[in-house]
Amino acid sequence: MLEKIIQILKESKADAWEITDIKTRGWEFYFIRHDLDQNRAKDVEHIKLTVHRSLDNGEALGSASDEINPTDSIEDIKHKVDQLIYTAGFVKNKVYSLVKPSQDVVSNQKAVDIAKVAEDFITTMRSIHETETEDINSYEIFVNEVERRYINSEGVDICETYPSSMVEAVVNARKDGHEIELYRMYNSGGCDKDGLARDVTKTLQYGKDRLSAVPTPKLPKMAVIFSTSDSTSIYQYFIQKLAAGSVYRKLSDWKLGEVIAQDVKGDKVTLQTVRELPNSSQNFNYDDEGAPIREVTLLDANVPTQYWGGCMFASYMNLKDSFKISNVVVSGGQKDEATLRTGKYLEVVEFSDFQVDPVTGNVFGEIRLGYLHDGDKVTVVSGGSLSGSMNDYVKELYMSKETVQYNNLVVPSVTRLEGMTITGAE
Repeated sequence: MLEKIIQILKESKADAWEITDIKTRGWEFYFIRHDLDQNRAKDVEHIKLTVHRSLDNGEALGSASDEINPTDSIEDIKHKVDQLIYTAGFVKNKVYSLVKPSQDVVSNQKAVDIAKVAEDFITTMRSIHETETEDINSYEIFVNEVERRYINSEGVDICETYPSSMVEAVVNARKDGHEIELYRMYNSGGCDKDGLARDVTKTLQYGKDRLSAVPTPKLPKMAVIFSTSDSTSIYQYFIQKLAAGSVYRKLSDWKLGEVIAQDVKGDKVTLQTVRELPNSSQNFNYDDEGAPIREVTLLDANVPTQYWGGCMFASYMNLKDSFKISNVVVSGGQKDEATLRTGKYLEVVEFSDFQVDPVTGNVFGEIRLGYLHDGDKVTVVSGGSLSGSMNDYVKELYMSKETVQYNNLVVPSVTRLEGMTITGAE
């Protein structure tokens, strides 16, 4: 099929083109309690085609995309290509070049043992300790072997095989006729047995505590600790500020070689890209445009050292060897978890919604479950909200030495932001 598509493209009026062929072979399991309700296998293929058209005497580039069905006839493909070329005439961007072949070709064609990965997930979920009042209601497991091939008109032709998994779990807690339900979704490559068991066990405890929570009191500005996957939103703020697209469109004013904040009292952030992390679903050697992924430092102690991005914005900003990042590691801070968990602070472990705006830096979250610490006294609270701005917190952000991995992102296991505004629920 790909050879037919390429031949049609070469004979067409397209000035450039890209093909991404993704084949996914996987298993799905649906459990009620720990009883298998149903399971199924899948074997699917998706072919995405993007054509580019030179416009305005080569000053602009038009683009349009569509999916080619593996069962499409030659006539169907020709019709779609012609339609895409026509549509591309209405989408004008400043001209840029597609990725060219790399001299260092890295193969990633390791087969994925989806049976073993699925077994690990099932065994781990069944090993989690439950009680009469806190248990696992249901869970679903999706395990895939993905083969991604990318070809473009510049001569790039690469193929990678990698695992991609997801677990969805619902836990219940009951007390005095009341019941609460908490939902979790875990994305990964393989199965992180210890991490999965640890997080689900914590979730069972959160459900139990939620039933005993009191309304969050109105509080003055105070320290807030983040110790769950919500903390990744804080570090995504740094990642997006370093994106070439954000800088080019003036959504970020961070400049290479210039510190991002003055008068910093807390820890300074160092952020690096890596090709591989244990059990990550994004262990790629190339991004989705065929650019080689390299291991580089993007932010060094609050100083931007390199931007990242796809070929369009990289071309506009004259960046060399740029790529779309996949795995990221944020270095830990100077203090350990125990030291950060001192004094008066609020640790929020459940939000109905938590957002960090990558443009404005505004932080907002509605509190579902938190622990208010005041010396030796701990009060379980729920309701209300927290807010603030990363423009302020960059100056007084504290990170634990210990780190934790959430799929393709490694971050400090505890992040402490000083002076957040807490709106009570009383």
